[in-house]
Amino acid sequence: MKIKESEYVKGSVSYDTMVSEGMPEFLFCGRSNVGKSSLINKLTNRKNLARVSQNPGKTQLINFFLINKSFYFVDVPGYGYAKVSKAMKKTFGGMIEEYLEKRVSLKIVFLLVDFRHKPSEDDVLMYEYLKYYNKRVAIIATKADKVKNKDRKTSIDVIKETLKLADDDYFIITSAEKGTGIDEILDLIERNL
Repeated sequence: MKIKESEYVKGSVSYDTMVSEGMPEFLFCGRSNVGKSSLINKLTNRKNLARVSQNPGKTQLINFFLINKSFYFVDVPGYGYAKVSKAMKKTFGGMIEEYLEKRVSLKIVFLLVDFRHKPSEDDVLMYEYLKYYNKRVAIIATKADKVKNKDRKTSIDVIKETLKLADDDYFIITSAEKGTGIDEILDLIERNL
């Protein structure tokens, strides 16, 4: 599949302000600074569709991007060490929880983890939360260009063991820098439209 058209539609602060249901949706979530925006930009072949920032916590809305006029990418605020207030973190959590509980158009959740590091406690909690709600999950290991070939198997094993991945979970190694794994993600999306 090729992405030929992509546009930012809206950012929402609550469930009732989100785009209308109907088209398939693919959610991108993960720690602040894990590379969600960079990955969305690489998938769409657009430099600035999703805002990339050196400062964690830049995404503060649930953002909807219309892709090929037929489905949505959904980008949610990162969790973890974002420099935002506790009240704001609670708001983020409530927005994401409501989205995950109610949204029927959601096809797959892309849970991004940093390939260089053991998944954090927050990553584990998010994975368990998604499985609790019976969401289809694809683990996307980002920043693979920063891991030496000799260390890759160890990184894969650590991620799979820490998250206790289910057999039916997808696992894709990516690099927004090099384009690694992009075709795999696009194929997975196409199979789930």
